[in-house]
Parts: sequence; structure tokens; C-alpha cells
Amino acid sequence: MKDLWQFIKFGLVGVSNTLISEGIYCVLVFFGVPYLLAYFIGFSLSVLNAYYWSNKYVFRADPGEGKRIWWKVLLKTYAAYFWGFLVSSALLVFWIDFIQLSRYLGGLAGMLAEHGFPQFDAGFLGEALAAGINLLITVPMNFLINKFWAYKSK
Repeated sequence: MKDLWQFIKFGLVGVSNTLISEGIYCVLVFFGVPYLLAYFIGFSLSVLNAYYWSNKYVFRADPGEGKRIWWKVLLKTYAAYFWGFLVSSALLVFWIDFIQLSRYLGGLAGMLAEHGFPQFDAGFLGEALAAGINLLITVPMNFLINKFWAYKSK
């Protein structure tokens, strides 16, 4: 039950991470920043958020465990999320460049344009959808790496 509750809390923290990373990513892509650079910037800032809340809320040190060395945990958090970043970056290239999600979203982009949102073209929608799909893979992976490595008790 403790692990389930921990996963739920990790998911709640993940919502804020997602809002930060996806929000920054979408804004930067919208303004023409290449999608991999936009993803890296959003990722980097969201990991700081993940570190703060995971350390304080999700994977709190047990009273008998002793005090964690903050910079070691921060480095391990970045390392843990880095694997998710690599997987997600590779999947972005797969969805955007190989599968070309945007070519399936022309109808939706046209509908949005008709309703006053021409800026949401098929290319933008494909890049945003690709990042969203990746969360289904990276969230559980990041939880396991953080739980059993970055925040593991000695």
C-alpha cells in the first residue's frame, strides 16, 4: 500500500512536471525553437521541480535514515530523469520524423483554423501530441528509477 501511495504522489508531482515541461516545450516550439532543443529546455527545468517535490513529498527520508546530501540527490535525480529524456527524445524523432504524426492531423488543424486558431497547424499539433504520447512510457520508468536508485535508502 505504501508503494501505491508513493506512486500516486509521484503522479501528482508528475502532473506539475508535465505542465512545466510540456508548457515550455509547446511555447518554444510555437515560437520556432527546434523541437529537440525545446524539449531539452523544458526537461531541464521540470527536473528541478521534480527534485524539489520528490525530495520533500514523495520520497522523504525516514527519520532514522539520516540527512541526505542534497546535491548528490539532485545529481541522481537528473541522472534518473536523463534516461527518460533519452528515451523520450528518441521517441520524439520516431513520432515526428519517421511516423510523421503531423500528416494525420491536417483535418484537426483545419478545424482549429476555421474556429480562429490558425497557429495550431499540423506540424505543431504533431510535435505536441508526440511529447504527450511519450509520457505513457517515461512516467512509470522514471518512478522506478527514482524509487529504487535516486532516493533509495542506504
